Amino acid sequence: MEQNGWFHEAEEEQMCSEDNIILGTEEYGFKDLLWLPDATRPEGEDYFLHQLILGTQTESGQQNYLVLANVQIPDENPRCHDLDYDDKSVNWKVEIQMKMNHEGRVNKACFMPQKPCIIATQISYGDVLIFDSTKQPSENDPSGKCSPELTLKGHGQVEYGLSWNPIINGYLVSASYDHAIRVWDINSMFAKKGVIGAIATVKEHSSVVNDVAWHPFYQNMFGSVGNDESLMIWDTRLYRTAHIVRAHAAAVNCLAFNPYREFILATGSADETIALWDLRNLKSALFSIESHKDAIIQLQWSPHNEKLLASSGRDQRLYVWDISDLGAEQSTDNPTDDPTELLSIRCEHNGDIFEFSWNPNERRVICSVIEENIVQFWKMAEHDYYIELWNYWH
Repeated sequence: MEQNGWFHEAEEEQMCSEDNIILGTEEYGFKDLLWLPDATRPEGEDYFLHQLILGTQTESGQQNYLVLANVQIPDENPRCHDLDYDDKSVNWKVEIQMKMNHEGRVNKACFMPQKPCIIATQISYGDVLIFDSTKQPSENDPSGKCSPELTLKGHGQVEYGLSWNPIINGYLVSASYDHAIRVWDINSMFAKKGVIGAIATVKEHSSVVNDVAWHPFYQNMFGSVGNDESLMIWDTRLYRTAHIVRAHAAAVNCLAFNPYREFILATGSADETIALWDLRNLKSALFSIESHKDAIIQLQWSPHNEKLLASSGRDQRLYVWDISDLGAEQSTDNPTDDPTELLSIRCEHNGDIFEFSWNPNERRVICSVIEENIVQFWKMAEHDYYIELWNYWH
């Protein structure tokens, strides 16, 4: 693949602080998480309440759950080394609010943008489940019975790609190991006993489809990536590919459209690189970033800043990239081997990163979940990119 630019690990890289606060201990086995969009400030309190969606992947035979948790984040946080652990006004707290029985492992969970109480999940054997948290019982059935509002049937194998249409209410796209992509309408009039089929099924990838994402601006466009090393852009008016690109030299694991810049998207690969693309010209990547030491498994743009991109990989690292200087000319006073320097923040983890999520209300907060059932909260300082770390052990 040709690249217009190639970037190695930046000299400006900042490391995360190793300070931490242990917030609690419980036995679950979380492997998936996602911030919900709303936050509230209780009257007279100096903190905000945020909500997390968490999904478990327990050992065979154990009960799995789709979990809603409240996260108490102080209004203003001093640096970790200044914290008085007995001062309740600065404590971060995580409390389980609701547990919904889930059938099998929660491979992926995401909420519907138009109605965040509607949550879609992917399970191990291919079905997609739809839950309405306002209709689920406050206490889960002790028998372990899973009671979703809808079951979306069609995929026959494990899935990890799932995305709601941000414009069309109730439209969902999913990807699977069966090489297929399916589009669903949960408002379908053809539901029978809580089960619906896909409104469209397409097979263009020659191998496993790893990820799918709706475009944030165009209701008829979504992208997909797979083990066949390709990036595909789809037009749902015809359910055909508008573009097929060999994006990387190995399996492509993830993609993310920039929520502010309609033509920019990023892909991450097992070849350890991130590629940035312009939809108006997909003949070659705009830039490639090389810094991870193993396969990249997740990408997410900041919901607050079009220039910040976060990435995680199997190298137990989470990076935050400032791409504002991509393509800028170098100063002749301080030349480097690379076309420009990328400011990056490296968040070291002590295990594989299963998932991370950028907080939609706290613009400098990222949450991640790693093996050993640890949920971590990272906060970047306003100016110097100092990272503070809170651990929530299970």
